[in-house]
Amino acid sequence: MSEKEPRQAGAVLAQLRRAAPLLAALLVLLALWFAWNGWQQLRGEQRTAAAEQGRDAAVAATQQALGAELRRIDARIADAAVQRALAAGDLAAAGAALAADWPQLEAASIVPADLKDAYAGLDDGGFGRLSVLEAALVEDRAVLAIAQVDGAPRVLVAAPARADTRLAGVALAQLPLARATAGLDAAPLDEATYLALRQGNHTVRARGAQGLSNVAARMAQPVPGTPLRIAAAVPRVDAPLLGLGAIPLLAGAGVFLLLAVVVVRLPRGATAVSKVEDTTPTFAEALRAPAEGEDGLAPPPVPVRSEAPKKKAAASSVILDPSIFRAYDIRGVVGTTLDAGVAELIGQAVGSLMREQDLADIVVGRDGRLSGPDLVAGLIAGLRKAGRNVIDIGMAPTPLIYFGAYHLRTGCCISVTGSHNPPDYNGFKIVVGGETLSGDAITDLHARVADDRLHTAPQPGAVSERDISEDYVRRIADDVQIARALKIVVDAGNGVAGELGPRVLEAIGAEVVPLYCDIDGTFPNHHPDPSEPQNLEDLVRTVQRFDADLGIAFDGDGDRLGVVTRDGENIFADRLLMLFAADVLERNPGAMIVFDVKCTGRLPGHVLRHGGSPLMWKTGHSLIKAKMRETGAELAGEMSGHFFFAERWYGFDDGIYAAARLLEILALDDDPSAVLKALPNGVSTPEIKVPAPNDDPHSFVARVQADAAFDGARLSTIDGVRADWPDGWGLVRASNTTPVLVLRFDADSRDALVRIQQTFRAQLLAIDPELVLPF
Repeated sequence: MSEKEPRQAGAVLAQLRRAAPLLAALLVLLALWFAWNGWQQLRGEQRTAAAEQGRDAAVAATQQALGAELRRIDARIADAAVQRALAAGDLAAAGAALAADWPQLEAASIVPADLKDAYAGLDDGGFGRLSVLEAALVEDRAVLAIAQVDGAPRVLVAAPARADTRLAGVALAQLPLARATAGLDAAPLDEATYLALRQGNHTVRARGAQGLSNVAARMAQPVPGTPLRIAAAVPRVDAPLLGLGAIPLLAGAGVFLLLAVVVVRLPRGATAVSKVEDTTPTFAEALRAPAEGEDGLAPPPVPVRSEAPKKKAAASSVILDPSIFRAYDIRGVVGTTLDAGVAELIGQAVGSLMREQDLADIVVGRDGRLSGPDLVAGLIAGLRKAGRNVIDIGMAPTPLIYFGAYHLRTGCCISVTGSHNPPDYNGFKIVVGGETLSGDAITDLHARVADDRLHTAPQPGAVSERDISEDYVRRIADDVQIARALKIVVDAGNGVAGELGPRVLEAIGAEVVPLYCDIDGTFPNHHPDPSEPQNLEDLVRTVQRFDADLGIAFDGDGDRLGVVTRDGENIFADRLLMLFAADVLERNPGAMIVFDVKCTGRLPGHVLRHGGSPLMWKTGHSLIKAKMRETGAELAGEMSGHFFFAERWYGFDDGIYAAARLLEILALDDDPSAVLKALPNGVSTPEIKVPAPNDDPHSFVARVQADAAFDGARLSTIDGVRADWPDGWGLVRASNTTPVLVLRFDADSRDALVRIQQTFRAQLLAIDPELVLPF
């Protein structure tokens, strides 16, 4: 053995002995860190489980209590005494008999089925009472709701009252609010969590941490058979360390603690080895070469670097259907082509695109569909995985989400919405860097996922909640105030604009009568699409019943507008665009006005006569916005009811703001309906939707472009085929959202309209004789 080797070994062991406390302390800190994170995750899981248990208990108890009242009103109507009074036409006696032997009942009556007295006493009874009576008639069954009665909330139960099969009236019972809230009050609750009974956007009663109210919709469960739901929330828990759950984290803490104990004990054992006597060799010993390993110590281990390749992450099992990536947004059927896993991939793809543009923050919101909370949770997870910071503004109309991108200076936002589609649809409208994604930018998101071009950040992005609705209301009210009060009926179709739309219009000075403004993702009253005339029938009746100046309708996510006059005329969006254009051109002579191919042929002339520059472009909200940016247009509109104001606004499609600008114009005249009726008009059809052959509208339209002949017409093929004659025009185009052909016709006279329709019919049937055309 050389003279230096024992000394070097002793020095190394001494260093280890000195470093052991520091290493042990580091291991203890790691153990504490893992233990703290594990405890946080465990507590979060326990709170979530407890909140779900309390929510489910409240749902069951509330359903039991209110279900009993719904059954009771049917049973009381069937009672012999009530039936005798109904048969005799004595509604007062029937109401008195209805109230007999009804525990906790505060009042009961049976009112005539025409509801004339209910409408006459609207100021006294409030709209809530009337809406329950109307709902009982429309749904033809027992219904209930919570409404204000004499300034206090009450449970109202209503049902059609028949004498045998004849409708004799509508039964109405009033019960204390406790019948609806007792289940919530009795539910177990951790005070750090939150439970609430809600009807629409209104919180009837809440318990627990009130600061969690804005995020409680994600865990909400409906109370079956009622318009109520129990919302729940738990305190936010940070993303788990290394993606581990509570048990692995706690186990890791135990491992680190055990290692710390081992390290503390190791130096003591090593000291006995290192305590060697001075074995400095004599001269004779030094002449002998020591044999390898003669000192009894094994040679030090040689570090070995593994050259094995790193294991590749397992591929995602989520199936991403390319058909959901449409021309101007992403849209699919929940449970079939769309779920939380797909939303997470889309979020990560958008986050990856943002990273390439050096954009850090994004606003996220959703409409009132029942699938919204799950999709938002998946979307946020994907965005955070890509390192993006998410500002969740909760349930909000799409225009409010667009506004958030400007107001919060993110330049990016995603609206989770199915727009005007059926309840089982949902989707994503996406803005990145101030541009609404469409066309190739949408399909590139799918390609990113398919090609595994997704960025995963070392640390997930942050998430926060904000309520910016009041900022939106104030921003519009600061810009628009109407010259005189107008009485307006607002039909939100149970869409997400039902709360914010009336707030904005009241803030600018209008008197608002709400119709179907309770947000309900099942859309129980009618489809939330104001471009379809049948969806405006209730609005027309309500405008006439209340003698209102105007009726306004919003679509499911609030970015489209429909309008009816006092006498029930549906003012199509292309005529509204004429009115808006004339107003904008007064202040901006020569401005560009963009309209889509479905708009009337009278619109360009109207714009020209008012000193503007008309430009026809492809249908689609994202395509129109892109054209506005390209041309610097001040205003744009689509036949579907999308309106885009760059003058005094931000250039995105906003049905609520468009309604405010409409009232601003109409309030200057004594007769708003006369102003609308005076707009240039002819004989026209609404959009006609025809199922496409083989569910492929684009291929069919391509054949029309190649083979059809429209003699004497000026053709435009920027979006389908539009044929313009001197006295009218016709259009066939492929829908970019559903597998249908979209047709529309407009002419100066009925004879011209029929001629143009027959010309199109002959050309389309020549291409496919099996096509079913409704004209």
